[in-house]
Amino acid sequence: MRATVKGRIAVFHPQGFLDGNNAPSFLTIDDIKATEALNVDMLLVSLKKVIFFNKNGLDVFIRLLLEIRNQKHITVGLCDYDHTKFKTINAFYGGNLNFSLFRTEKIAELFAPTNKSDSKTVLVYNDDPSQRSAMAIELFDYGHNPIIAQTQKEFDEKKHTPDLYYAIIEDTYLGLFGQKIATRVTGNAIIYTIANFLDAEIGNTFNIAYHNNSLNVGFRLFIFDAYKVVSMNVHALNFFTKLASSAAEYNATICFAGMTFEKTPESFKNDLEDAGILFFDQMDDILKNKELLQELGGSSSASKQTRSVTKALISELPNFIDATVSTISMMTNAKATKNSVNMQTLDIGSARNQYASSIGFYGDVDGMIILIFPKKIAKKTCELLIGEDTDDEEAMLDALAEFVNIIGGRAKALLGEKKQHVDITLPRTYGNVHSLMEMAQNKKGVQVNLDFEGSQFVFFLTR
Repeated sequence: MRATVKGRIAVFHPQGFLDGNNAPSFLTIDDIKATEALNVDMLLVSLKKVIFFNKNGLDVFIRLLLEIRNQKHITVGLCDYDHTKFKTINAFYGGNLNFSLFRTEKIAELFAPTNKSDSKTVLVYNDDPSQRSAMAIELFDYGHNPIIAQTQKEFDEKKHTPDLYYAIIEDTYLGLFGQKIATRVTGNAIIYTIANFLDAEIGNTFNIAYHNNSLNVGFRLFIFDAYKVVSMNVHALNFFTKLASSAAEYNATICFAGMTFEKTPESFKNDLEDAGILFFDQMDDILKNKELLQELGGSSSASKQTRSVTKALISELPNFIDATVSTISMMTNAKATKNSVNMQTLDIGSARNQYASSIGFYGDVDGMIILIFPKKIAKKTCELLIGEDTDDEEAMLDALAEFVNIIGGRAKALLGEKKQHVDITLPRTYGNVHSLMEMAQNKKGVQVNLDFEGSQFVFFLTR
């Protein structure tokens, strides 16, 4: 089977049943390698004529597509499916979904290089904020005019006027961008969801590496959504007690929201409170109390732990710089000039009129990126994600976090092309740069001072 080619996209069209037994007869590595002579930026498998598929059947294609992606550094994925198939594919791959999904070939074409004078107005929605942001940035980069719906309700209202848009983008996913380990909320709190009976298994299912890196990045408030917890035993008690002890080294706070003690010994609650864990009846008791949020998570005191920057981390500096500079330049239409590169502790000069953000990564290499944005640059980069010009600082910081998440996703993709696997934390944002300096005061790293047409920007790579 050979691919049909339209523009810079090659699409394979298998038919019938894909159950893992007959899938190889539809597509082989020789078929895919035959496309190497073609100048394409995207290679997709269409499910339009597929009657039935299971994970074994899809795995055959995905393995081949990922192999060619690693060789040619192009976008790969699936297209032409309905909502039910989209949900099924997500259920198959869950957090390991590292290829792209485009509901139609028409939508896929919007994410491929084209003549920028052929601008299209498109409506975009995804319930994952990082996916919404990634799509907006990619579409904008290719010269289109994305209208971003921030909520399901807004999307439902806008899609009732389809004539206003060239395409309505839903049930679409850009590989390598999603981060579903935890949820960031206003106030820079991370929420973990736990349920059922908690026992020794919590130590296996809880991503402690992610949690520790979130502490290192500067998060100081962690809330466990415990509404669906039935009970816990002593093994879970010991786990949370140790978690609270390690959080204390960072001056961090751990809270439980919605947990009842009908089937859990009341003494467990006393032990957890003695360890420093706070209990609240409702999540809103925390999230809707601005003063309490500031009190619980506003401090960003540095931990007692310091880690040296490694040669392996410094060797990846070009990838992190490229991901940062290319994304900001594209959003602001400003060319970056590198002023200086030094190994030092973080030095930002004046903290006035600046926002900051930090994002961590861990895996084959681990560390943290700190970005200091002049408010002028931050505002300009976030206009697209917010959908309008705004002076609302809370909205700006939320959009800035989404934007920095895209930078982290791009860095992750660049490292992946070099066979370096990393995961990224959610970004921590700072409206007050002094809070960032408290967190980073003892950290030594590589500081790159950049100039975006007169606006000074600081990039800092550290551990």
